[in-house]
Amino acid sequence: MNNQSVKEAAWKQKMIHEVKTVGWVSLYLALFFCALSTYSMLMLHELNVTNSYFRYGFAIINALVFAKIILIGEYIRLGKKHESKPLILVVLYKAFLFSLLVAAFHILEESIKRLVLQKQISFRVDEMLLRNLVVFSFLIPFFAFWELRRVLGEGKLFDLFFRTRTTIESDVSSEARKV
Repeated sequence: MNNQSVKEAAWKQKMIHEVKTVGWVSLYLALFFCALSTYSMLMLHELNVTNSYFRYGFAIINALVFAKIILIGEYIRLGKKHESKPLILVVLYKAFLFSLLVAAFHILEESIKRLVLQKQISFRVDEMLLRNLVVFSFLIPFFAFWELRRVLGEGKLFDLFFRTRTTIESDVSSEARKV
């Protein structure tokens, strides 16, 4: 193969990996956001406030946007300098940093929305703090799995969850025989 086709194959492989990563991150976030939407719809229903099922569409869109924000944060190596510390500290640190990043994007989004709609730009501090606490809370298990994936190596965590143990054990024993 020539140099150009090797570069194209590497680029294609990287794109496939990126799409899979966005897909898995978006799926996790969409499940969370849809559950949160369902909860808020049930609470509003208790107060006799009419609801719309468009909330699920917004939840999925938010999941895609947040997934991209998380991947941008990873791309700029946000929190990488602490990865040698104990895993719990790395998870909490990244959850905190990325919740701040999500909050910054949310403030930017709301500001643009209000400017376009020609409304006054104002934010309720208690609402922003509560929203960020919720985001931080759901990012803890996300980064626990994310960091486990990083520590175990590419594909190992997926194999542990989605392949049978006998298949994994046979792969491990065949790798041990090679060594």
